[in-house]
Amino acid sequence: MAKETTEARKSTAEIEELDAKTRLILTGERLFAEVGIQGVSMREIAAKAGQGNHFAVQYHFGSREGLVQAIFDFRMQQMEPMRGAMIADLEARGRSRDARSILEVILLPQLHLDGGTNRSYGTFLSQYLLHGEWDEFGQFGGEAPPRLNRAMELLRERVDYLPPHVAQRRLVNVSLMFLNLLVRHSRMEAHEFPETFEHALEDTMEQIVMAMCLPLRLQP
Repeated sequence: MAKETTEARKSTAEIEELDAKTRLILTGERLFAEVGIQGVSMREIAAKAGQGNHFAVQYHFGSREGLVQAIFDFRMQQMEPMRGAMIADLEARGRSRDARSILEVILLPQLHLDGGTNRSYGTFLSQYLLHGEWDEFGQFGGEAPPRLNRAMELLRERVDYLPPHVAQRRLVNVSLMFLNLLVRHSRMEAHEFPETFEHALEDTMEQIVMAMCLPLRLQP
């Protein structure tokens, strides 16, 4: 408990050094993770972000949904450089059809996010995925940044035997599986686990590849 309090204070101190919009984004992510996307008021987010204007969220993002989308977009942009390097590598090695390599591009950069705790991000994104109705493959609100969009294109080509709505449902499912591991990983220093994170990650990625690529056996 003391360790978590220290980490929270450190995170708060780091947020206070950022610009107003970024403070609102990171504070919103943390509070949404703690009490749910619908469980916190915009006024409280503004106050916890150190904004004197109680309508700071509405001013910068228009609405709760605007802030939620901004958090998602902010995190996706953070992962673009790593995704770009990973895509260049898999294409150079001729692995553009390898499901494991493609899914690693989509999922693994989430382990290296900065500007906040992975636990907050993982919990927030889980809620984000469950909060929306995502019908079109690879579409999760706003326009995807180019490297993420490229990874989605490669994945769609790899599972082109699946109907789009099935591929999208599976993508959401495997993302939630990965996020569960991400949140669990963030607690590892505070709890004892019977396996290393590396072993858990490897096993989870193998499950994800199988779940994503399994042929559709349902009869039309």
